Amino acid sequence: MKVRPLLLALSLTTALALPALADEAADKGLEIAQEADRRDTGYHDFKAELTMLLRNKQGEESLRHMRTNSLEVDDDGDKTMIIFDQPRDVQGTALLTFSHKVEPDDQWLYLPALKRVKRISSRNKSGPFMGSEFAYEDLASQEVEKYTYRFIKDDELDGEAMFLLERDPVDENSGYTRQLVWIDKAEYRPMKIEFYDRKNSLLKTLMFKGYQQYLDQYWRAREMFMENHQTGKSTLLTWKQYDFRVGLEDSDFTTNSLKRAK
Repeated sequence: MKVRPLLLALSLTTALALPALADEAADKGLEIAQEADRRDTGYHDFKAELTMLLRNKQGEESLRHMRTNSLEVDDDGDKTMIIFDQPRDVQGTALLTFSHKVEPDDQWLYLPALKRVKRISSRNKSGPFMGSEFAYEDLASQEVEKYTYRFIKDDELDGEAMFLLERDPVDENSGYTRQLVWIDKAEYRPMKIEFYDRKNSLLKTLMFKGYQQYLDQYWRAREMFMENHQTGKSTLLTWKQYDFRVGLEDSDFTTNSLKRAK
């Protein structure tokens, strides 16, 4: 079969253009992620209180009360500590996370009943955190370098203009093949994330609601609702009592401080 010269020329032009379009989408996706990160840099540290509402497929609920501390680290990811205050069966349980830009995150879990600090292997980072629909990797700071990016399209969510990006985890131990992220164009805040599992099936959706601004710059969501589409379970994190620049230091984020956090 003969291929007409004009069709052959068009095919070659299209083939040559595709890599350029892919590079353009990757560059634009990365630029949006970097701008979102730039706008959230410089707060130094904060404390906050929050509740975790667990709901199973039958609609049964359980509520936990927690505190969190966070510290920015120059040229690396953040350090965070989450401490459970109620109910009594989890009181004193605490998670310490050292996020990193390139290397796998370091995480330790203190279990007061055993009086033992357990290191969370990077191979287990996709596991559920304390029975919630949040994985350990979801609780680490989302550094730009943890993903590769692709701009999908301009979109709209609840009447607001959005960037829709796809980001693929660089870490081979991630429980996700890819994530779709909706970022509002006005303030570069994440509004919705869809998580796809290792079989590339939709696993979870995270929705952010009730953003409030602190120090005239930093936006924090009042609610983060994670729905698991494969199990029918959900987890609602409700944040309150944000206090920024309270003087937290590296010494507040050690495995010894993890034991003393209750």
